[in-house]
Amino acid sequence: MKKDTWKGIDEDQAGAIGYDDFLKKIPSRERRTLLRIKNNPRLKKLVEKARLIKKANPKKVIKTHVREAVILPEWLGLTFGVHNGKEFKKVEITLNRIGKRLGDFSHTTGRVLHSGPGVGATRGSKFVPLK
Repeated sequence: MKKDTWKGIDEDQAGAIGYDDFLKKIPSRERRTLLRIKNNPRLKKLVEKARLIKKANPKKVIKTHVREAVILPEWLGLTFGVHNGKEFKKVEITLNRIGKRLGDFSHTTGRVLHSGPGVGATRGSKFVPLK
């Protein structure tokens, strides 16, 4: 059976990867965000909160509005409730989500399914008898 890997690192090693090694493996936009974490108190608070919850109760859902947070390898196995503007969508952190943003997995818009036109929607429907 094939094992899941992220950039040549399996799941066991990914959780223990060093911060500097992780920065070398992610794209520059995410790297720049993480290097500027001290300037973003919301992001800093989320990282600290995730560390506390991982020690205390890893099954607890961490609710957050910080959609721009880059997913860290130390968050493997945690579940976040990411706000999409209306509700908190559950995002479980797996190996293939490392290095991406939390907001990438909590979509803000839904799929719109249109049916046929209703009564009064067109000029011709004025003459359709109501049941």
